[in-house]
Parts: sequence; structure tokens; C-alpha cells
Amino acid sequence: MSSVSVSAQFPSRAIPITKKKVAKLTLWPLVAATFFMVSGGTYGTEEIIHGAGYGQGILILLFLPVLWSLPTAFMIGELSSSLPAEGGYYAWVRRGMGNFWGFQEAWLSLAASIFDMAIYPTMFVFYLKQMSPWFGIGNHGICAGLFVVMTCAALNLAGIRVVGLTSLWLFFLLSAPFALVVVLAPFKMGALADPHAAPATTSLGLLGGVLVAMWNYMGWDNASTIAQEVERPQRTYPRAMIAAVILVTLTYVLPFAAVYLTGAPSSLFAEDGSWASVAGALGGRIAGFEWLRFLVVLGGMMSAFGMFNALVMSYSRLPLAMARDGMLPKVFAKTSKRSDTPWLAIVVCAACWALCLGLGFRRLVTLDITLYGASLMLEFVTLVALRIKEPQLKRGFRVPGGLTGAVLTGLFPFLLLLLAVVESNQESVLGMNGLFFGALLMFAGFAVYFVSAKLNVLQAKPVTAGRTEERELA
Repeated sequence: MSSVSVSAQFPSRAIPITKKKVAKLTLWPLVAATFFMVSGGTYGTEEIIHGAGYGQGILILLFLPVLWSLPTAFMIGELSSSLPAEGGYYAWVRRGMGNFWGFQEAWLSLAASIFDMAIYPTMFVFYLKQMSPWFGIGNHGICAGLFVVMTCAALNLAGIRVVGLTSLWLFFLLSAPFALVVVLAPFKMGALADPHAAPATTSLGLLGGVLVAMWNYMGWDNASTIAQEVERPQRTYPRAMIAAVILVTLTYVLPFAAVYLTGAPSSLFAEDGSWASVAGALGGRIAGFEWLRFLVVLGGMMSAFGMFNALVMSYSRLPLAMARDGMLPKVFAKTSKRSDTPWLAIVVCAACWALCLGLGFRRLVTLDITLYGASLMLEFVTLVALRIKEPQLKRGFRVPGGLTGAVLTGLFPFLLLLLAVVESNQESVLGMNGLFFGALLMFAGFAVYFVSAKLNVLQAKPVTAGRTEERELA
């Protein structure tokens, strides 16, 4: 996709700045929100250890941040500090590569969200059923999922600072059980060893472990869509990205390393929610109550809730930015007078995700990575394009190494995404080849853009040169 030339008719454009006096997101609430957009805690990593074993699994979790997360964080740090615009990655690509590719960037992200967002309320219900089996009866689980959607939509309507502070508190609360796992493990060395445990039987292997880890480490650019609602974004974004990379890596690696000391076989992580069983064995019972298991299950609910809540904030800014640019109907640009939140975009997006709750979507890892990877590569290409087109653009943070460094930053993420493409060719999605299904979704964005332009649905504003917003935000 990046090899297609971009028409010269799309010069760069200044994004207008909102002047309203509203509460903005500061460093640590942004770190917490990014944490949930990317990770949501240790949950969901069980299959890596089950498939690749402790040794390879921990190495994957340690090296993926270096090869995958840090290059992405560097790219986001430069682009978000130089172009802190509402819509984030969509606005970057539109400025660097024009209307068509900007539209495709937003299309890929929103299409992926349809498959991705329905899983978080489902995860919430999964842990809720472990506390009360009643939610597994009839439509009780779907009602609980709707409660998550409606509550998160309400929190987002209340304003970005409410979401940021909620994310910060949820981070501390869901991390507490795993901190206890790390503290208790040295006192249980060898206690969970089982010489008769069956070896792990899985076809996941090393490559599969890498792909699952990529899924667990992706989503760093989601925080960029709220740039104009962040305090001093030029300084805050680069610091938040680096802090979040370190934080996510530690929350993945430390609990597994601790459990390894107990001698627990990797086969214990054979099922979703295995952390609850491991915590139950590690914490034991007090008056017949598995207290640590309960805390881990409660943390799983908070993790799913926090991820959905933070991603509603991220995705809802895409329709807002596109409407302001004439890429969507202007009605999506409506914002609340009190909190300056895009209330219509939040309501419409939440309704679409709620409709998917009953479809039983599973986490389609390779498809998610394929769609996300295509949009990510557009961002890396934009990084290089803006270095060439606008060398004098004020950059609060710059990827080191000049133009060569900017090009090489995307090398390892590109190679890892090629692995995902190869793997997706082995998968089946809705009865068809996974790679073919992903390609259909991508080319559907091309068709939507050209058909909409033909019918005059799109009335995109021309991208005009200017740096007024950069001076005002400096």
C-alpha cells in the first residue's frame, strides 16, 4: 500500500484548534489510559506461556517491546508531538499522504474495532460468571455486557478527565492481586510443582506465541486520537509512551516469572481465566474462601471494563475529526457544551458495538493484527513522508538517526507483521481464508471512499499548508 504514489493535489493542512476551556488529560492519567488501550493487565497472556513454555514465553514478552513496542512508541512520540491534532493517526496520515489514505487509516481502525470491541464486555461477563453462575443463564450475560457498554458510554460523555482518572484507579486496583502473586511466590518455591502434570498440548508454538504477544502489545497509537484534549501534548505524549511500554512489559513478565518459581507447570495456563486457578492455588483458603482467586477474578472484570472504557474514548474521536474535515456527515462533529465530548459519535459507536454482543465474536488475533498492522504501516510511511515534505515542522520529540533512523524504525514492526500475514493465510474466518477476508475488508475501504466521492457524500476540505496550530500549541 505504501508504494502507491500520492497525488500532489493534497498539500499539508493545519488542523483548527478548539479554544474551549475544558479539563485536559495530564501525564499519569494518559499513561493509565494508554495502558488499557494496549494491555489491560496480565489477563490474556496465558496462551503465550501455555504454547511456548516459560523460557520462550518470557523471552517473547521481553523482546517484543524492543522490536515492536518501542519503535511504535518512538514513531507516535514524534508525530503526536509535532501534530497534536484531534483524530491522531488519521490526521497524521491525511496531512502526510492526502485525503484518500487518511480515510483508509480511519476505515481500517474502525473496521477492526467491530471485531475487537465486542470481546471486552464478553470478557467482563466471563469473569462475572465465575463469581455468580446466574449470569451464565439465558440472556443475563448479554444484559451484563450491555451494562458495561452503557456505563462506559456514560463515563465518556462525562468528559475525558473522568475517563483518565477512572483508568488510573482501575490500574491500581487490578494490579494489586498480581502484586500479591509476585510477593507470595518466593514463599511458595516448588509448592505448585506437579511431576505428574501432562505436558502442554498445543499447536501454538513459538510463532503463535509471538503473534499472541503482538496482539497483547498493540494499540499504542490509540491514545493519539485525543491529542487536543491532552495537557501540553508535545511533552506529555513521548513521556507517556515510554512509561506505558515499561509498565505494560513489567505487568506481563513479573507475574509469570514469579509463578515459575513455584514450580507450576505451564499446562496450568491451558484455558482462558487460568490466572484465577493459579491464584487460588497460590493464595490458599482462609475459612474456606479462596481470597486471592476472588481478587484476580474481580481484577479481570476491571481489566475488561477499563479496556472498553479507554477504547471508547479513542475510537469516538475518529468520527469527530473526520466530520470536521468533511470526510463524514457534519452531524458527527457535535460536541457537548459542558465537557466538549463528541456525544453523538460516542452514542453511535456504542450502539454499533452493543449490537455485536450477541454474535459471540472470539478474539481473532491474526485478523486484528492484519488490520491494525496495515494502519500502523501507513503511520510509519507518514513519519518518513513528513520528514521529506516538511523538514522544518516543529517536532517536540524526534526519532534519532535522521531520515535513515525514521525509515529503519518501521523495519522490525514490518517484519513481524509479515509473520502475521503468513499466519493469517492458515486461518479460517467466517468460512473463508483469513488473509483473503482481511484483504476484502481493506479493499472495501477503497470502494467506500470512491463510491462516496462519486455520490458527493464526501465533501473533504482541501489540505492546506499552515503552521498556526503548531505555534499556538508550542
